[in-house]
Amino acid sequence: MILAADYPFLNILWSMIIFFAWVIWIFMVFTILVDVFRRRDISGWAKAAWAVFLIVLPFIGALSYLVFQHDGMAERSAEQAKNQRQQADQYIREVAGGSAAEIEKAKALLDNGTITPEEFSALKAKALAA
Repeated sequence: MILAADYPFLNILWSMIIFFAWVIWIFMVFTILVDVFRRRDISGWAKAAWAVFLIVLPFIGALSYLVFQHDGMAERSAEQAKNQRQQADQYIREVAGGSAAEIEKAKALLDNGTITPEEFSALKAKALAA
């Protein structure tokens, strides 16, 4: 049975450092593989070659990819973040714009005298609730 006295603090610290380095390594390899397969500027054979290189020689493969492709990785990540932001903004505009358009139509009907102010208030409350 291992007691706390049999496993000194520096060994615990070293074990934690090794474990977290391993977790970081797994994350880095996963990020590289995601970037490789997301790329549209290389062929399927090149993607397969990078994947095999990362599996057969993991340290050399990962470090060489980071050295040779670091600018491309950053650009692709920034482009993806920009696209996601634009999609989110467009969705927000569509959702918010629907209510504003309904209120605008109801206001036009009120100005034309087609509906009463009470009906306008009801339509406005309905549009804002949706």
